[in-house]
Amino acid sequence: MKQLVISLSLLLLASAQGVSAMPAVLADTVAADSCSAAPVKKSFFRKVYDYFSLDGGSSTPSTSTFSVLGGPYYESVSGLAISLVGAASFRLNGCDTTTQLSNAQLSGTYTTNNFWSLNFSSNILFPNESRLITKMAFEYQPSYYWGMGYDNGNIDANKMMQKKYVASIEAELLFAITGDFRMGPKVQWDYVKSDTIAKPELLEGQDRVLRNYGVGFAAEYDTRDMITDAKTGCYLYLGQTFRPKFLWNHYAFSTTDIKASYYRPLWRDCTLAADFSAMFNFGNPSWAKMAQIGDTHRMRGYYQGRYRDKHMLTAQVEFRQHIWRRNGIVVWLGCGNVFHDAKSFKHILPNYGIGYRFAFRRRMNIRLDYGFGKSGQTGFMFSLNEAF
Repeated sequence: MKQLVISLSLLLLASAQGVSAMPAVLADTVAADSCSAAPVKKSFFRKVYDYFSLDGGSSTPSTSTFSVLGGPYYESVSGLAISLVGAASFRLNGCDTTTQLSNAQLSGTYTTNNFWSLNFSSNILFPNESRLITKMAFEYQPSYYWGMGYDNGNIDANKMMQKKYVASIEAELLFAITGDFRMGPKVQWDYVKSDTIAKPELLEGQDRVLRNYGVGFAAEYDTRDMITDAKTGCYLYLGQTFRPKFLWNHYAFSTTDIKASYYRPLWRDCTLAADFSAMFNFGNPSWAKMAQIGDTHRMRGYYQGRYRDKHMLTAQVEFRQHIWRRNGIVVWLGCGNVFHDAKSFKHILPNYGIGYRFAFRRRMNIRLDYGFGKSGQTGFMFSLNEAF
């Protein structure tokens, strides 16, 4: 997870004028409100200025926008890489400026060592309060693998290189039931092929090629004032996915996913955010579908997948402080672990870190986090919007 990011777009984020520099202006921010007046023709320089302004040149903060940013970075395994991220915020009913904006992100990366990734995620808010949540990923990436269980992950000598193809699609359609409560079906499909692996014995006889087909349901209670940058409210989520044998699953198991987040202002321009998450796998999950510690949202700083097992618990508290103009910082403290059963839950992995926030758009932050974990483990993350 240790990356040296050399993108000019990141080095100039803290501009005193609140205007960041990108390698190039890749797309204009456009209004998508069907009720707004006809757009005024702008000069090239005005378009550039508007692109980097807080509201993307819009006359109102609530209008829909589309933005593209990116640049190069270097990672010792992948090599020199170019990454682009496109982010959109919009309303299906542009005339209603009182509701939250839907959001979608598309990102792509290609490296000099011929690794690549393409990821898409969206949260579409319908006028009737229903939601469609989608996630898709297609990639060929190198990664490190330590084996299954806390004990294997704690042995540095187990670390080995694994190159694999990954494809996954997940969708949830949540219908408004009453007030802020929604519920509906979910589907999930994923494919993993371990192209090369240095120590195949750490797979413990499991298949290198895996296909999983899952169906289930999800429910949420959401009172957040803004999905991408919550300052008040709470979020409760329960997801249940079944992967039975008759759906062509070699490894039959079910997954229960629980999330709970709470947000409240403490003092001027400071938000307290607390988060708890749990994942329980019942049955026979494969090495690729076990609960894994470490990503850009929880237990930041741990290499994703170093610690993996059937079950996982994590918790974190984060303080988000606006500093000046479009700049802010966060600090967080958390803990968590993976375990096979109640008897194997014997250890707690600590987690803490610090981050920088730049308001690229109103309530849409560029996020730079540096996390710390057990025994000097660290990780740097660059992403959009808050971690949770």
